[in-house]
Amino acid sequence: MLKRRVFWIILITCLLAAGVAAAMLKKRNQQPVTAIAAQTPTVLEFLPTDVTQVKARDLRQLMPLSGSLRAFNQASVKAKVAGEVREVLVREGEAVQAGQVIIKMDASDYQSRVDQAKGVLQAARGQLEIATKARDNNKALLDKGFISKTAFDNAASQFDIAAANVESARGALDVAQKALADTVIRAPISGLVSMRMVQPGEKVSADNRLLDVVDLRQMEMEAAVPAGDIMHVALGQEVQVRVEGMPAPLAGKVVRINPATQAGSRSIMVYIQIDNPQAALRVGMFGEARLTTAKKAGVLTVPQTAVQSDAGKTFVYAIEDSKLAQKPVTLGIQGDDGEGGAVEVIGGIADGAQIVKANLGTLRSGTTVRFAKAGNATASAPASGKN
Repeated sequence: MLKRRVFWIILITCLLAAGVAAAMLKKRNQQPVTAIAAQTPTVLEFLPTDVTQVKARDLRQLMPLSGSLRAFNQASVKAKVAGEVREVLVREGEAVQAGQVIIKMDASDYQSRVDQAKGVLQAARGQLEIATKARDNNKALLDKGFISKTAFDNAASQFDIAAANVESARGALDVAQKALADTVIRAPISGLVSMRMVQPGEKVSADNRLLDVVDLRQMEMEAAVPAGDIMHVALGQEVQVRVEGMPAPLAGKVVRINPATQAGSRSIMVYIQIDNPQAALRVGMFGEARLTTAKKAGVLTVPQTAVQSDAGKTFVYAIEDSKLAQKPVTLGIQGDDGEGGAVEVIGGIADGAQIVKANLGTLRSGTTVRFAKAGNATASAPASGKN
């Protein structure tokens, strides 16, 4: 019994000693870390790309649109008469001028019809001359009482019939000449040949499609707008159009709005006109557009990513005298200032202030700021309130 009691006393004593030793060791290990943390100053290092300057810019509220490009002026050249194609004088990509001869068809049949119509007209004119003389002679005989009024009326009727035959023959000749002229096909507009569907030797019927001609000097984009947003679209609104391969966005404007919705999608087609003086754009290219629904000129803007909020209050972090300063701001409309998503600043920060572009973590007012080297650039001096 005594031995058991001694065992438990020794075990408890050992456990107490081990706990005291562990506590002392832990305290000893924490003391250097705390001392080092207390001695190390808090400094934030930014790249020049992490900050931006508040400036007055044009702020636009934008509506994204997309669609394919087509020529504002384009025409399909079709055969006006049936026949055999003798010559096709242009190919895809060639420039043509309005009125230029581009296709010639076999005209022999139509030339024969013209010759026949001329013969009929000449015969009708001969009959008219005979009828005219007969009427005039009968008129003289009627005046002298040598023939009856009925005989004169008969001669006058023959004259009217002959005159009508002349007019009919003249009309038939005009039709034949028009058909003959239609065997020579001319370009309806100036532009480029975009498609050729016929070759020499082929026989075509009237209204058969032969060529397509497009005028690339002015293009338009057809874009679908949801019916719920169409009230924000109006004629003449500015549009910035980005096309793949183009180095910069192109300026356009809304020129037409379809009065009806599209079946199935319930969207409304909007037509955006784009100038293309250098003919760099092509039919069928895909464009992404941003339609300006509202615009405010010369307002102070900051990137949307720079604005933070806490408990319903909005603020940005500015750099003043190489230190961070939290600046409460009053905001206006959101939109795009030409450099991306931005928001109007009505109050709380001045023009030219230097601010942090985005939330880079836990930022604290009063923290010292310095700039790191960007590439091969020399490290900047500590940031000031202005650039």
